[in-house]
Amino acid sequence: MTHDAMNHGDLPSSSSDDDGHSVSPTEHADEPRPADARHGVILLSYGTPDRLEDIPPYLTDIRGGRETSQELVDEITERYRRIGGRSPLADITKSCARKLSAQLGLPVYVGMRHWTPYIKDVVTQIARETGIERLAAICMAPHYSELSIGAYRTKLAEAIEQASRPIEMRFVPEWYTQTDFISGLALNLSVALKRIGTGSGPERAFVVFSAHSLPRFILERGDPYPDQLLKTAKLVAEKLSLDQEQWTFCFQSAGQTAMPWLGPSVEEVVPKLAQEGHRRIVLAPIGFVADHVEVLYDLDIEVPALLTEFEGLEIERTPMLNDSPSMIAALAALATEALG
Repeated sequence: MTHDAMNHGDLPSSSSDDDGHSVSPTEHADEPRPADARHGVILLSYGTPDRLEDIPPYLTDIRGGRETSQELVDEITERYRRIGGRSPLADITKSCARKLSAQLGLPVYVGMRHWTPYIKDVVTQIARETGIERLAAICMAPHYSELSIGAYRTKLAEAIEQASRPIEMRFVPEWYTQTDFISGLALNLSVALKRIGTGSGPERAFVVFSAHSLPRFILERGDPYPDQLLKTAKLVAEKLSLDQEQWTFCFQSAGQTAMPWLGPSVEEVVPKLAQEGHRRIVLAPIGFVADHVEVLYDLDIEVPALLTEFEGLEIERTPMLNDSPSMIAALAALATEALG
């Protein structure tokens, strides 16, 4: 599966579309609340290619400069082509930043790990062009792993250390139980359950929560990632009063490497449910916050292709939070708390 978001994330939010990096708090709100001019927010995301032609250098960046096989380039390119040629994650991220800026009355920036605008370039801009002294940093991924969120923290810390002047970083490491986040997930799951219908026995909808897999060696390091994901799934299930026998959790989008990755995988779990007689299955990718290739291809295209032999099987996927009111409320609460 692909690499669009082990964040799992994307592009700059800007008042000048693709060329700028920040959103003016007065451009998008009629009456922004009074805000401290010394404060700002940066949303951290993985990055995604703007065009199909950008996929080779994008993969090279992800691989730390190592050469990418043409076979892998072709495979990833085909996946992006199948979802329309580009991920919508960039536009969604920019919209989140605009709406968050309007709500907070603060400038909001977006920095990427593996594509433009890179985190270091955005921090350089903030130091050079603004008077911001305190920066709330929020990853567009709620669950902490040293491999993912830890890498964002390191990139940001390095960028701030190299900046032309001091900037205080207020880093939000995790937000997997944040109230608005959980409520938004529950609302979207209820929408999917309503669409697919309710029933009893084999006709009762079964929910499959999922998140991006990571290498299994994180378990030996005591990484909290799997436990945090399971906690999120339990909170959402409880909010909708789902029976324990009505849902499960699995991983998806594992990397194509020789090392073992966390499982079970969605490719194993969903066909098994179908074999057991389940005829209504809802996919709920709670490890992601926005539509992107791991959702639009891995779940919407690959999973149904595994199930063509099962007659009468209905598959539904929950809407993503994207730039919904729940998502903006969650980000606003996190930023406000972080900034103090």
